[in-house]
Amino acid sequence: MPEKCRVGVCGFDPMLVRGYLKTGERGLWWHLSDELYEELGVKPGTPVSGKILAVYDGEGKKVSSPNDAFNWKTAKESGLAVLLPPDVISKYKLTAFHFLELLVEKIGDKEVYPGKEQMSMKWWPEAKMKLEYKVGYIE
Repeated sequence: MPEKCRVGVCGFDPMLVRGYLKTGERGLWWHLSDELYEELGVKPGTPVSGKILAVYDGEGKKVSSPNDAFNWKTAKESGLAVLLPPDVISKYKLTAFHFLELLVEKIGDKEVYPGKEQMSMKWWPEAKMKLEYKVGYIE
């Protein structure tokens, strides 16, 4: 069964992300919980799969409830950072001022918390999802 988490999207200035989308380089990412990272010994380049349950903007408003499956890889430098592919960034118009609610089901070939669903220690609280400063997606 999965780990349910709400994470802050990390990344570069939206103008840089726009350039990275064209080149296919990474522009945005999120971090696995420390518990999963340590427990499963996640390495650079490991695939992480699950479902995107919701996308929130920097004002804490849910802007999408896609329930889409994902299969993304961790960064080449660290297994802690999970890279968001360019097509996902453009589909949901993501910036580093968004939050994602996810179910992390598998890391590599290992099931996450077999037999139960667990709330992540990295659950982003709603009160902290209202950012004072935010920059929108740049087409």
